Amino acid sequence: MKLVRKDVYKLAMPILAEQLFVATLGMVNTMMAGHISKEAVSAIGMIDSFNYILIAFFSALAVGGTVVVAQYIGRKDIKMANNAMKQSLYSGVFIGLVITVLIFIFREQLVQVLYGQAEAKVIKYANMYFRITIISYPFIALDLIANGVLRGSGDSKTPMKITMLMNVLNIILGYTFIYGININVLSFHIHTSGMGVEGAAFAIAIARTAGGFIALGVLLRGTRLLKLKNLFEFKPDRDILHPIFAVGIPASLESLIFNGGKLITQVFIVGMGTVSIASNTIGNSIATMLNIPGTSISIVATALVGQYMGRRDSNEAQRCLSYLWRMSTICLVVICAISIPTAGLWTSLYTKDPDIIKLTANLLRTNAICIPFWSISFVLPAGLRGAGDAKYTLVTTIIGMWLFRIFSGYVLGVSLGFGLIGVWVGMYIDWIVRGILYFIRFKKGKWKNIILIK
Repeated sequence: MKLVRKDVYKLAMPILAEQLFVATLGMVNTMMAGHISKEAVSAIGMIDSFNYILIAFFSALAVGGTVVVAQYIGRKDIKMANNAMKQSLYSGVFIGLVITVLIFIFREQLVQVLYGQAEAKVIKYANMYFRITIISYPFIALDLIANGVLRGSGDSKTPMKITMLMNVLNIILGYTFIYGININVLSFHIHTSGMGVEGAAFAIAIARTAGGFIALGVLLRGTRLLKLKNLFEFKPDRDILHPIFAVGIPASLESLIFNGGKLITQVFIVGMGTVSIASNTIGNSIATMLNIPGTSISIVATALVGQYMGRRDSNEAQRCLSYLWRMSTICLVVICAISIPTAGLWTSLYTKDPDIIKLTANLLRTNAICIPFWSISFVLPAGLRGAGDAKYTLVTTIIGMWLFRIFSGYVLGVSLGFGLIGVWVGMYIDWIVRGILYFIRFKKGKWKNIILIK
């Protein structure tokens, strides 16, 4: 167990720092949008709900590369780890390009179908923000897959640095583009007009594009274990792509199903009005910040379980995963207990609208009460994917999301009139159901018999 703790903290601390940094700057981004107008923060929140589906899809696709690289590293087969890295990177970016073209063509129809009930001004801002941010999709895929394989190799410091740099750039550009600049010192004068929502879109698109190029540059330069060679030479290798997609495709489908379900609940929320849309956006932003330890530990679980399974040490993988979800639960309970009396203060940083502050604070209090169920429903499946057990997590997500979250969210939020609170309670029910199913799978141990790489 001492070795497990050493491996956990070595990989977890840079990831924790990275996630803290990302979430903090994400909060700043939402705050800047909130101070444009409630219509602006609603529009950005709506489109980001869709964008995050694609980001989560690319992240899930990257899991295949992360797991296969981790297992080869665990086996100390550096050559095959590098082959797996290249196969994952090229196939993922190609998929990202195809998706970008398709969504760009149908972007306005998507906005109308998903968010047509929103106010006209919100729809206008949404189309503006969507059109610009779409172009960054291939670079998001590049960044996420590159960072994933680096973590799979045991290097979490490099992705941390890349992500931090990308987010600093986003904040600097965001403030400049949203509000403009007006510097007048002696004879030196610079003035630019603010672009509002359009500026926020340009800032995040440029930062994500830069992040993709930086990640590619790191792999071309090479790290201690990974190096991308012969950039313009690529031939698909079925033997390597098979285990990558054996994990990546179910994980990607799981991500689409899960986040597609979240998007449907977002459609419920759009019908509840601008205050509910804004409160949901702000509430999610703060909840993400509070959940940094859980998110970080989930990332660690995939990489470490993958490495232990690559060594054919399934018992150590089980001990590691058990330690991780328990540690995550303790951290989240402590943090959320602190958040209950400070919920209103957090919300007031984003907006001065009293209705939004009140509703968001109530969301955060319910989130704090139910957060112990989060770890078992997210950390455990992250570890199961590291073992290659991605099909089970896919089926479980279908059950939890479509049979419980969507149904419960509609009944409680719409039919019974509990509004946004009811939709969030549906989410908590989903956590509980999936958590129970994952715990049963974890205890039975069938996942330990999966052989992903030969």
